Amino acid sequence: MLNKYARAFFTRVLTPFAAFLIRRGVSPDAVTFIGTAGVVAGALVFFPRGEFFWGTIVITLFVFSDLVDGNMARQLGRSSRWGAFLDSTLDRVADSAIFGGLALWYAGSGDDNVLCAVSIFCLSSGQVVSYTKARGEAIGLPVAVNGLVERAERLVITLVAAGLAGLHKFGVPGIDVLLPIALWAVAVGSFVTLVQRVVTVRKESEEADAADAAAGPDARAQGSEATS
Repeated sequence: MLNKYARAFFTRVLTPFAAFLIRRGVSPDAVTFIGTAGVVAGALVFFPRGEFFWGTIVITLFVFSDLVDGNMARQLGRSSRWGAFLDSTLDRVADSAIFGGLALWYAGSGDDNVLCAVSIFCLSSGQVVSYTKARGEAIGLPVAVNGLVERAERLVITLVAAGLAGLHKFGVPGIDVLLPIALWAVAVGSFVTLVQRVVTVRKESEEADAADAAAGPDARAQGSEATS
């Protein structure tokens, strides 16, 4: 839902800024690298120290680069496989830094092994959720399902909760409980999404195999070559 509606809204809002960067000679790839570096720095410098509010502010300022670089590429007419690959790869790096930073906090001063494990699960399950779709598409399947919690939802839920939890250091009582709740919600949602995608790929693969079998040996041979 966020990918469908929020992305379109912020893309329109950020279009003038993307055009400004283009006029300044900044490349989309540079924006991708800078945005990822900012997210990683914000997550790994602030989160392990429990500075969730300021860490979230820094991450939020840079996370919009994910929309700006694509907007720039479209304005320049330079949309490419390399750009898509780079953007997707660095998204995984940024996500790992966010949940890794939270895991470091709970493994250290946060002193909560259960939430440390939940943070690590959020990190790993997010990577696997992305992989299932990419792998399914690589073997020629549409993977026609989005799932309950995609990347946008994982980031929004986690960062909003982290930012609000950070207000605890400013004297707001009890608000720090939001972050554990958010991590559990993301963990459960990611697991459900993973199951949804695995079930979808299984169904689509069975349908594709049946269609190949009905089409004859030549189609089966082509399908085998596609997965090799």
